[in-house]
Amino acid sequence: MAGATRLRVQLDADGTRLSDLYQRAPCRLLFPQSEPGEPLHAVLLTTSGGLTGGDRIEVALEAGAGARLQLATQAAEKLYRAREHDEPTRVDIEVRAQPGAWVEWLAQETILFDGARLRRRFRADIAPGARLLALESSVFGRTAMGESFTQGLLHDARQVRRDGRLVWADALHLEGDIARARTRPWGIGTATACATLLYAAEDAGRLLEPVRNALSEVSGAGATAFDGLLVARLWSDNARALRAQVAALAALVRHEAAGLAPRLPRVWHC
Repeated sequence: MAGATRLRVQLDADGTRLSDLYQRAPCRLLFPQSEPGEPLHAVLLTTSGGLTGGDRIEVALEAGAGARLQLATQAAEKLYRAREHDEPTRVDIEVRAQPGAWVEWLAQETILFDGARLRRRFRADIAPGARLLALESSVFGRTAMGESFTQGLLHDARQVRRDGRLVWADALHLEGDIARARTRPWGIGTATACATLLYAAEDAGRLLEPVRNALSEVSGAGATAFDGLLVARLWSDNARALRAQVAALAALVRHEAAGLAPRLPRVWHC
């Protein structure tokens, strides 16, 4: 299965509008009515009900100069066990933001079933004056069912370029005995879920203090800012609690950064 979607928006006299849309099953984009003052809102869903070994998903987003776009996923994505000789599931997300654009990539959590194999790559190219808020989370097994992600592969890579120049590259690689790998010094110990929030903009540094204040009562979290980037990490042994913390943090950032409503789209609360 090889799904794909390509979405491009541009700013005209009436606001942000679609300029290009391509979809290939199982990827589908829906466009609920945007609330007043909010960016153009799109929702990504996969009609297959989950992904497994050998599946590929490609998502490409582009916001033209001054355009504002918010894309959220419809629900948590399920990654099922891959067969022994299957290729890993591959998910590629590419974001381009032209000068003055605002883009939000608000992915709900990816749930990794035991034996799942995932290679996920997120790449963003941000023009001067553009801003990006991106959020991704991983849950190690269906914890509500007493299951855990103990064997498999998770390779989670991110790159951010500013005007074509690489400014940040990051990757998490867990393979084989996942439980053992997570306990290494660079791991997340016994946490059953983790998340990364990225805000890329020229004013990213000024948000570090409010973000750290918001995380001060979170037991597993940290944040840093450098070179026009703000990066926050959260981890927890309670996936539901982590989801709430991540949603609250993203709502804070979008409000502090762009004066938008301090909440995530309704699809996050369905």
